[in-house]
Amino acid sequence: MNRLKDATSPYLLQHADNPVDWWEWGDAAFADARRRDVPVLLSVGYAACHWCHVMAHESFEDVETARLMNELFVNVKVDREERPDIDAVYMEATQAMTGQGGWPMTVFATPEGHPFYCGTYFPRAQFRALLQAVHKAWTEKRDAVAEQGQQVVEALGAREGGLGGAEAPGEEMLATAVTALAASYDAARGGFGGAPKFPPSMALEFLLRHHARTGDDEALTMAGHTLEAMARGGLYDQLGGGFARYSVDAGWVVPHFEKMLYDNALLARVYAHWWRLTGTPFARRIALETCDWMLRDLRTDEGGLASALDADSEGVEGKYYVWTPAQLREVLGDEDGAFAESLFEVTGTFEHGTSVLQLLHDPEDVERYERVRTALLAARAHRVPPARDDKVVAAWNGLAIAALAECGALFDRPDLVRAAEEAARLLVEVHLREGRLTRTSLGGTPGANAGVLEDYADVAEGLLALHAVTGEPRHVRLAGELLNTVLERFGDGSGGFYDTADDAERLFRRPQDPTDNAVPSGQFAAAGALLSFAALTASDRHRQAAEAALSPAGTLAGKHARFAGWGLAVAEARAAGPVEIAVVGDPDDARTEALHRTALMAVAPGAVVSVGPPDAVGVPLLEGRGLVDQVPAAYVCRGFVCRRPVTSPAELNRELRRQLD
Repeated sequence: MNRLKDATSPYLLQHADNPVDWWEWGDAAFADARRRDVPVLLSVGYAACHWCHVMAHESFEDVETARLMNELFVNVKVDREERPDIDAVYMEATQAMTGQGGWPMTVFATPEGHPFYCGTYFPRAQFRALLQAVHKAWTEKRDAVAEQGQQVVEALGAREGGLGGAEAPGEEMLATAVTALAASYDAARGGFGGAPKFPPSMALEFLLRHHARTGDDEALTMAGHTLEAMARGGLYDQLGGGFARYSVDAGWVVPHFEKMLYDNALLARVYAHWWRLTGTPFARRIALETCDWMLRDLRTDEGGLASALDADSEGVEGKYYVWTPAQLREVLGDEDGAFAESLFEVTGTFEHGTSVLQLLHDPEDVERYERVRTALLAARAHRVPPARDDKVVAAWNGLAIAALAECGALFDRPDLVRAAEEAARLLVEVHLREGRLTRTSLGGTPGANAGVLEDYADVAEGLLALHAVTGEPRHVRLAGELLNTVLERFGDGSGGFYDTADDAERLFRRPQDPTDNAVPSGQFAAAGALLSFAALTASDRHRQAAEAALSPAGTLAGKHARFAGWGLAVAEARAAGPVEIAVVGDPDDARTEALHRTALMAVAPGAVVSVGPPDAVGVPLLEGRGLVDQVPAAYVCRGFVCRRPVTSPAELNRELRRQLD
């Protein structure tokens, strides 16, 4: 049976024509396993996953392998991006059993859903042998297998409770986190640790905020060096913009070529903040090129942002992006081809004599560089592009809304702000029903998957960033509604948050992980949005919830600061106030616009901005604020205690600098 043909997940649709008798996750699959008295084989991956494709070609498209799977198991296919809750609990089991994890994730479970054998990618011969070995153990040693599954469930259940117990990081702990990051910092190549290297977006945001608040030059050096190294290496697409998922080497040379929305949304925002702090033109260029890539290659017809681009094209990883010297000369001619070969380090850095393009230094002849780059990009457009995962994920669109809105405002690109507004409109019209979020949509049709904590938190974060740029009160109101749902449905009773709501589908364990991974953890993302909302509304309830949610960052700061980057960044905002800036005046008045832009340029960590006409309603920070002698004014506040209003950008800058003294 082809049960995947009507799926809303592009990943599941990739497997719809397999000879494997796949089921989607659900009660029916486990009921069939009980009826047949066989284990469940759970295969978890995502559409842009290279090794998922490899295992699919080797095993799931192979008739004999599929026959074994169908005879011996009930086979369930899960898109980890649609169901991060399922992925989280079974990945925890996989890591506990094997010491490592990754995708594709391969889990054998009892009909009750208890995992008893886990792994990741298996070559076909090994996978076939594993299928038969598991079947033999199930039929001959059933009690032992069931007992192992129960032990895994009990052991993981004993871990519940998160990493609470500490206080939200204060001054000493934030300084300790910088020291911890410095201990693993790669002073030669940027980044932290060795290969493979992932872009440490959240840790970099923390370091930039820490420098802004304290003047710590070591923090700025680590952040700036890493940001430049990543964007000059092969991790960054030197022709089309946008970052790949990670670098397989320690020097940012060879990427794993898939491109994810969440990475690029986070990085565009960090590069914009680097520019705001230092004024470096390089940061501005990378931020804008990354935003332009998101809109050019990921924007959907409905106005949202698609999830990812595949690593492969024509079945070959990286083929769309790499070049040989001969290919350069074919497009550019001998003279410009030699120029490009030298400039982009085309020296056989990848496979089969091909190279990933790097730009280790800015060219002296900028006009020639732009001509060459434009020609190569045009030629590349005739290649077969990587496949796109078209599903819209609420959380990642929330991150993109924040990045597009801020970059649009900082760099005078109203088209980016409009794109952020369109994405927000899609989330409201398609993903939001009776106050609850749906995690994904495809082609404007919502999926059946309930939003998880990161969806509510990141969408709220995006809406609050969009409000700072547009002044629209409805964004604050809607963010508040989402955050109230977080407080009412996701709390663990100890100040932390579960990753799923209290009325979500029950798995063998309710997922809860406050640590950052590729994206901010749901808990730290919630803390950040709660803190900003509290600063705009004077809500003590939301501020207290934010501070309680930050406690794991205090636990992690000393030894595992890389996995608490967003929590530490939010803690920097808390330490700074955060600063609240209310700009009052006619939105069409150039004087109001000048004050508003100055407010948005504030480097105080986590500063919140609201702009509106005199005595505006709907945003408490603005309420009761008026003009000064009929002139637009700005109020700089902390905890809703405001200093004397100012009427010029110069005065506002002085007030903002005073907040950091």
